[in-house]
Amino acid sequence: MAIKVKLREKTVSKGRKSLFLDFYPAIKLSEPKMVKGKLVTETRRKFLKMYILEKPRTPLEKKDNKETLQLARQIRQKWENQLNKPEIYNDDEKEKLRIKKLGEQCFVEYYREQAEKRQDSTYSNWMSAYNYLHRFTKGTLKFMDLNEKKLEDFKEYLLSTNSYRSNKVKLSQNTASSYFTKVKVALKQAFIDGFLQTDLNAKVKGIKEIETKREYLTKEEVQDLVKTSCKRPILKNVALFSILTGFASMEIKNMTWADITKNEDVYMVFYKRKKTNRDNYVYISKQAYSLTKGTENPKEMPQDERVFKDYKPSAYLDEILAQWIKDAGITKKITFHNFRHTFATLQLAEGTDIYTVSKILGHKFLKTTEIYAKVVDKSKRDATTKIVLNLDDYGN
Repeated sequence: MAIKVKLREKTVSKGRKSLFLDFYPAIKLSEPKMVKGKLVTETRRKFLKMYILEKPRTPLEKKDNKETLQLARQIRQKWENQLNKPEIYNDDEKEKLRIKKLGEQCFVEYYREQAEKRQDSTYSNWMSAYNYLHRFTKGTLKFMDLNEKKLEDFKEYLLSTNSYRSNKVKLSQNTASSYFTKVKVALKQAFIDGFLQTDLNAKVKGIKEIETKREYLTKEEVQDLVKTSCKRPILKNVALFSILTGFASMEIKNMTWADITKNEDVYMVFYKRKKTNRDNYVYISKQAYSLTKGTENPKEMPQDERVFKDYKPSAYLDEILAQWIKDAGITKKITFHNFRHTFATLQLAEGTDIYTVSKILGHKFLKTTEIYAKVVDKSKRDATTKIVLNLDDYGN
C-alpha cells in the first residue's frame, strides 16, 4: 500500500504556523521512543521546524511565506518518493543520502529559526541581521553552498552596505560586527546539528569592533540639569534616577513597586537584565528613591503598578530630552543611555571600585566596565595639563 504524505499547518505562537508532514498510514520510527509510559514505534507526523506567518503584511513577509512553502513542498515530495520506492541502501549510502539531504536545506531559513528562539532583547538584533542576510543571499543559500569565501563576501557586504534605517548612511562597523556575530552563532549551532560537516564558525574571523567614545556628564553638568526645568517632569525624574542608579531606560520603564523592598533604612531593587538575562539586586539611595514619589515603605504602593507609570519612551520624548539638555547649556550629544554612562563614570571617578560598579550595572564581563575606567584615566591625564606655571623667572 502506498503511503500518502500531506503537508499540513498548525497554528503556534506569535501569529505563526508550524509546517509538518502527515503520513497515512503511519510510518515506523527509526528509533522507537517512550511516550507517557508506552513504547511508540510509529508516527503520523513529522514537524519540519519551518514556519510561515498567518497574516503576512509586508512584501518581504509574503515572499518569505512563499519560499518557505515551496521548500516544504519539495521536502514532502522527497519523503513520498523515498517511502514508496523499494530501494535498499547500505549504511554508507544511507549516510551519504542523509548528509546530502541536510546540505540541501536553506541556511537562511535555519538562521531565522534560530532567531525565533530568542525571546529576550537580542531577538530584534537577530532579526535585523536576518534582513541583511536575506538581502545578500536573495533569500536562499543551501548549506552545501556555504563556505569560507561566501562568508567573507557577506562580511564585506556588511562593511560596505547602507543601513536599512537610512539608505544614505553606511552601516557602522560595530553594528556590522554585531550582525556577523549572530551569523557565526548560527553557524556554530548548524555544525552541532549536523547541517554543516565543517565548523565554519571556527574558520571565519568576526568583524573587529571599534572602541567608541562613551559620552557622559560631569557632576557640574548633572547639577545644571537639576536646576533646569523640563517640559516633561517625568522625564527629568527618570533621567536623574538613571544617573543615581545606573538603570537603563527600559529597566526604569518596566520597574514595578513589587521590585522595590526596604530593609531597615535601605532601599533595594530587584530586576533581570534582558541584555544579559541575569538577575540583579541593586541598593539605591534615599535620594534616588525620593524620585519615585512613593511612600516611605514601597510595600504600601500598588505592587503590580509600574513605579514610573507615566514614562513612555518615544521619539517625541527624545526631542524633549534634547531640548532640556540644550536649555541646561550642555553642548554634548546626550541620549538617555548616556545617563547610565554618567553613573558608571562618576562612580569610578569618586573612587568606587570597578568590580562593584560592574555588579551594579549588571555587566556579565568586567571588561565591559573597563571602558568607563579608561574614560576616567583619560580625564585624570588631561587634568595634569590644566595647571601651567610661568617658570621663565624661576630662580634658585
